[in-house]
Amino acid sequence: MSVAAETRRAVHEQPFVHEALRAGVINYTAAARFLDVGEPEPVAAALRRYAEALPDPETASREARVTMRSGIGPAANADPEEAVLAVGDTAFADGGSLTGVLATGAVDPAALGHVLSRFAVEDIEPEAAGVAGDALVVVVGRRDAPDAVRVVEDALSAVPVTGTPTD
Repeated sequence: MSVAAETRRAVHEQPFVHEALRAGVINYTAAARFLDVGEPEPVAAALRRYAEALPDPETASREARVTMRSGIGPAANADPEEAVLAVGDTAFADGGSLTGVLATGAVDPAALGHVLSRFAVEDIEPEAAGVAGDALVVVVGRRDAPDAVRVVEDALSAVPVTGTPTD
């Protein structure tokens, strides 16, 4: 495998490096050392060439209504019609101390990924999260709920548009 191909593979394994390359905010030599795929100078050169081929970062707003529902928790054998979120045998429904933050509208997995990335930066740890159809749900502790609503609203206003060049 060529240095360029190995470098692209390593970048794809580190999404934050990929996004930094797209944004043009990376020290190529430091990134080459971090990726550890060969001698730093040729890897840094491969990173520069790869970054030139990447599209500029773009964002798109997602039109969605954000609400919160307090008093939910894990529920064994919950009726799917009553659950706020259900995946496999795990469901969250009325009867707990958690809060569900619900966004309905133009939501998708990319929006959920961006919301969860923003939660990580804000140090909000979700108990559960999911997206399907026109609904996105993130279950958080009651104390995190006001911040979680703010973060979800803000995150949905500028969801990154993905894009990579042909390799």
